[in-house]
Amino acid sequence: MSLTNSVSPACNDTSACGTCASGVGTSGAECLTTPYRKTFSVVYVEEAALSLPRTRQILAKLPGAEVIRCRDYREVFNRPHQSPALQKHAQALILAVSDRPRLYPGAPVCQDFGNERFYYTSDVMNCVFDCEYCYLQGMYPSGHVVVFVNPEDTFRELDTILCDGNPRGVYVCISYDTDLLALEPLLGFVAEWITYAEKHPTLTLELRTKAASAAVLRALPVSSRLILALTLSPEPVIRAMEHHTPSLSARLALAREAMDLGWKVRLCFDPMLAVHDAVTVYSAMFDEVFSALPMERVWDVSVGLFRISREYLKEMRNRRPCKVTYYPYELSEGVYRYPKAVGEPLIALAVERLAQAIPRERIFLWDDTDCSEPPCRNSD
Repeated sequence: MSLTNSVSPACNDTSACGTCASGVGTSGAECLTTPYRKTFSVVYVEEAALSLPRTRQILAKLPGAEVIRCRDYREVFNRPHQSPALQKHAQALILAVSDRPRLYPGAPVCQDFGNERFYYTSDVMNCVFDCEYCYLQGMYPSGHVVVFVNPEDTFRELDTILCDGNPRGVYVCISYDTDLLALEPLLGFVAEWITYAEKHPTLTLELRTKAASAAVLRALPVSSRLILALTLSPEPVIRAMEHHTPSLSARLALAREAMDLGWKVRLCFDPMLAVHDAVTVYSAMFDEVFSALPMERVWDVSVGLFRISREYLKEMRNRRPCKVTYYPYELSEGVYRYPKAVGEPLIALAVERLAQAIPRERIFLWDDTDCSEPPCRNSD
């Protein structure tokens, strides 16, 4: 199957936030909010998705893309001998119809922030960002992005949980296997989730992101039902390992604006990585965070070391050998972690610094029995 290499012009406006400040690319098409990235130039569309309104809406925002029909998204996404790392340089978009709701119970090893009824969704598989340590590289055989254009089926599944008579609230992470905020101008899924959540007072959403477009955030209705969870890393880590993501200063600017707009903001210092001179590097990051943000207005924070399942790391080492994947981790109960002598000083630093700026009960730690990804499952 022959694919075109032509792409739409990239967004060149990186003022203020490291991404498109206006939300509009130089071609007039909506920006995907990821810096220095091209819009999808190839879009595979399942036959079952061709006639759906959401499919047409997405394709209308990618007027220069080559559209290729396929019978089943797995024919593209699950084919053998792919190179996800190389595909990240020219990602294709795959529009599909899921044959089942994509709502999963949160595993005991996943951070639930004290919520007993904890779930996550996967209406989008894979991310437009390219972080070398990301578990998705061990979970998915492809670097392309799959969007299931029938999220209403997930809403209906969640309806049954919310209406089961249980008075306890339900907590749903909607951006586990992707970065929904980065894709919001193209998909509009975050806005749909907010609309849904506003109808259900016992539902709380978490939106995890590394994106930093203030324009995208301003376009969303502020909701008390959603926690905006921003992943923060030291600038040297961002430059070396979190490819195509906004700078630390850009993420902090978005966090400050989000607070000013009235959003609940969670700061996620997770995963912390054992880079060279890590204590100094992370200490400098905390200095920058405390200088940029009014910490008394932060909803809460999450802290954790890099950790990953044995199965995922095996795949990552095959698909993307690098310093992160070939670090000499310790294996315990099927999970690779840093040795205590390496990891404990980083956690101690984070707790010490954060406890000076935020009440201890609002600092959530991943202990050494936790795992950084959802329970291992097939790539569907």
